[in-house]
Amino acid sequence: MALDYTASMKYIVILFLVFILYSLGSAAYFMLKDHGSSERMVRALTVRVALSVTLFILLMLGIHFGFITGKL
Repeated sequence: MALDYTASMKYIVILFLVFILYSLGSAAYFMLKDHGSSERMVRALTVRVALSVTLFILLMLGIHFGFITGKL
């Protein structure tokens, strides 16, 4: 029985995008609530950047190893 890595990659990408949007939304909330003068906003944006870079690397590795074969 062959595993369908393409379907798994779709769910992983969607999950990462949801987390990235949540982190961006929480940063916007902290910016409005704390008037831009808190560490929480910076931390949320740092998490968003880290998730984005991780997703990019994951996509590149998926293409390299053949887990992604065309359109997601």
